[in-house]
Order: sequence, then C-alpha cells, then structure tokens
Amino acid sequence: MTKPIIGISLGDPSGIGPEIVAKALSEKEIYDICNPFLVGDKNVIEKAIGITESNLKVNVVEKVQDSNFTFGTIDMINLNNVDMSKFHFGQVSAMCGRAAFEYIKRVVELAMDGEVDAIATTPINKESLRVAKVPYIGHTEILADLSGVEDPLTMFEVRNLRVFFLTRHMPLREACEAVTYDRVLDYIIRSIGAMKQLNVEGTLAVAGLNPHSGEHGLFGNEEVEHVAPAIEEAKRRGYDVAGPIGADSVFHQALNGKYAAVLSLYHDQGHIATKTLDFERTISITNSMPFLRTSVDHGTAFDIAGKNIANAISMIEAIKLAAKYAPFFTKNTSL
Repeated sequence: MTKPIIGISLGDPSGIGPEIVAKALSEKEIYDICNPFLVGDKNVIEKAIGITESNLKVNVVEKVQDSNFTFGTIDMINLNNVDMSKFHFGQVSAMCGRAAFEYIKRVVELAMDGEVDAIATTPINKESLRVAKVPYIGHTEILADLSGVEDPLTMFEVRNLRVFFLTRHMPLREACEAVTYDRVLDYIIRSIGAMKQLNVEGTLAVAGLNPHSGEHGLFGNEEVEHVAPAIEEAKRRGYDVAGPIGADSVFHQALNGKYAAVLSLYHDQGHIATKTLDFERTISITNSMPFLRTSVDHGTAFDIAGKNIANAISMIEAIKLAAKYAPFFTKNTSL
C-alpha cells in the first residue's frame, strides 16, 4: 500500500515545536510508515535542526506532490513568516502567534483538498494567539472553524486505552451539570461514530460520574436520572455500549481489552487515567471533522525551548498514530 502523507504544522516557532519536529523526523521509523510533510518556516526549522544537531536537510516545494519523501530530508512548504532578526525562543510573540495560526490554516487546507491524508499538530501558545489578535483560544476552536464542524470530538489514545470526553474545559461544577440525558446520548452516538471512522471495533463503556456510579442513588442521582437511561436508549437503537461503570475500574478494564473505548464524563477523569498510564505517549485525536488530526498533548514549554532538552516522544507517537489510522479513516461522520 502507498504510505499515507501526514501533514505536520510547525506550531509556535518560539516553543519546542520546531525542536520536536526536527527530532521526530530524524527517526527512520517515521519514514518507514508514512511520508511526513511540514508546513512552517524554513529558517526556523533549520535553526531547530542546528540546535538538535540533527543530520537533516530541508527541501522547499510549492506543492506536496513535488516532495521526495526521503529519510534525511524534510519536505516542506515555507510560509516565510518569521523575521529571524526579531525571533527569540521562549517568548510570547504576536509574530509567532500569527505564524502558528497560518501553519495550521495551510495544513488544514491541504487536508481538505486531499493533498495530505491526515495532520499531526505541534503546540501553540494561547497568549501568543491573543497578542496576535487571532480570534481563537486554541487548536480545537481553530480546527472547528476551518473545517466547518461545530463541536469536534476529542479522543485520547495511549497503548490500548482510548478515551472520549463528554466535557472539556469548564469548571467541575458546570461539568457535573452538563451530564444530562440528551448530552450523554448524543456523545455515545458520536463516540461510536468516531470509532467506526477509525475502524475501531468493540464496546464503548460509559464511566460513572459519582463514586461507584452513585450506588443506585445513594450518593448522586446523575447515573439514575441521566446516564443509565441514555445508555439504555442507545442500546435500544442498536449501539454497542455498556455502563455506567465506576471510574475507578473502567479505565483499567478498557486498557486490558474488555472495552474498546471509554466515554469520560469530565475533563480530568479521563486525563488522569491516560496521563498517569503514560504521560508522554498520550496522544489527542480530533474526530468528527472531514480529516483526521492527531496532536501532542503538551504545551509550548517556553522555559526549555531552544535548549535541546525537549522530548520528542509525543511528537513521534502523534505522527505514528496519524499514520496508523489514516488508511482506515472515513469522512462519513454520520456513521
């Protein structure tokens, strides 16, 4: 089979993105499984190559199809949007915030046009976006707008554990209030649709919100009034779903293969489970869009940027996961 082309956005130039890209593309295993293609700034990636002492060359092309895809050479589109006389690692910068957004925009365009088979993104900085007057707070919001998808669905994967999230960035009190029958049912349907997009077979487990899933209402009624009825309705409609299952055991059971994925009911519930298992190899997958996107799940790390101490494991895993799922990914989000 033809190896999938994975579009990579350079991220905020002031952060560790350029370094981890250089380190990741120094690994031959990446080229064994896919054809990586970078969207960024040539001067920035060459600076990162020097810092990391990577034995890499840069091949600037106008179109993806002009690439060589040869190990030892980074094929890229050069947006040439960083003034190196004003560039510094580890600093909030309007120039770099704007550049990071432009990399994402271009790689999304390549994905929407079918020139790359999936995208893997590197970290961006919310403060840099703000001072650049980019009207988004993060990757998910940018991707949602550029792809025309109102509410992209996040899934984490680490080893054999996959986790979807009913709620993301909101206060815990509000997250508990968001556990409603309609929302749980909707996310069960969407999560199973995303599993089909990725060719993942098996049962989706829904985690409980309260300790021991509330013990039939002894300490919390959310499971009785909302979660369990939504699961039963999903089953009635033919969806392969189980639960609610206590959060203190469901992630372990999924890791060991009993369930194909877990629907976490709030942000930290699933984040703690995955990141405690393996922080650096926990990869974020954004579903429900016309293209597949994976991402490192860490920030720009301004405090270590430019010092050649950033670990590239997460970037390597993000590219590998994009390559793993790209051949199976379907744009039919109605599955």
